[in-house]
Amino acid sequence: MPSRLPTLEDVARVAGVSRATVSRVINGIRNVDPQLHEVVWNAVGETGYVPNRLARSLVTRRTGTVALIVSDSETHDDDPFMSRFFADPYFGRVVGGLMSVLRGNGVQLALQIVGTEEGRKRLVGDLRNGQADGAILLSLPPVDPLPRMVVEGGVQTVMIGRPAEPVPISYVDLANDTGAALAAEHLLGRGCRTIGMISGPADVPASNDRISGFRRSMARHGHAWFPLATGNFTRESGELAMRTLLAEHPDLDGVFVANDLMALGALLALRDAGRQVPGDVAMVGFDDSSAATAARPALTTIRHPLEDMAAEAATLLLARVDDADRPVSSVIYEPTLVVRQSA
Repeated sequence: MPSRLPTLEDVARVAGVSRATVSRVINGIRNVDPQLHEVVWNAVGETGYVPNRLARSLVTRRTGTVALIVSDSETHDDDPFMSRFFADPYFGRVVGGLMSVLRGNGVQLALQIVGTEEGRKRLVGDLRNGQADGAILLSLPPVDPLPRMVVEGGVQTVMIGRPAEPVPISYVDLANDTGAALAAEHLLGRGCRTIGMISGPADVPASNDRISGFRRSMARHGHAWFPLATGNFTRESGELAMRTLLAEHPDLDGVFVANDLMALGALLALRDAGRQVPGDVAMVGFDDSSAATAARPALTTIRHPLEDMAAEAATLLLARVDDADRPVSSVIYEPTLVVRQSA
């Protein structure tokens, strides 16, 4: 005869807790001691118990799933795995931060990538129909209707990064202007005289804040103007922007690059031009991602605590799922300067 399937009672016995506690943990009821979550889920793994998600969803009216939505300005039908998503360390850090909270609450993460109006409408409809309990939104295009669409659709959502237009939606963000000011102060403190900047697209909120913060700090030190080249946060765009700056301002001796990935490209352009970093040109990046430590020389950069921010976004979302009447809120993190070899 086949061996019987493990039951809730088996999990409770192995975990050393009551059957009711096991049920509350597995059903995603979150007023349970966090330490018990780990004990119960370890017991689930040890016994091989498989929760009946259909029965669970009928009782709780929840799926136990949160959607991570990447809203882009392009379709990815020809690249369903979205190469940019997996190549950019930014996204991996976001996923890691989200899972650090969701895993302990027994919640799964589902990736959704949309780049068309039709795709956005379909996604909001799916979410309203219970495909997921809520959503974490990464909005990439400067003009994106999706934040307003999920709000008007009644979908519990938290953004990472503030929306480009005023929308009553909760979000977690970084004081990007403060981080850019730290970069300016550091380059000026090194004695750099001709300092340029490689920015992301000016109509993206985070990018615009970094330009504004850098400009204000430079102006306070008497630099009413500085050369600026625009990239799109990719390594290739950073290389091209650096070549442009060097061609137009050969006396450049310092540069602030608005993310580490573009800084990698900028380093290649400087190397090709025979410029030493930091001897000839000092460089400060932004993010403190794996690209910063992989660079040669290692990048001095502005720390962007993405893992912590994503974890906070997940915590805010779970609270909103539990209480849909919670007021919208924002949490702003402070950046720090991380000094390495490039400046």
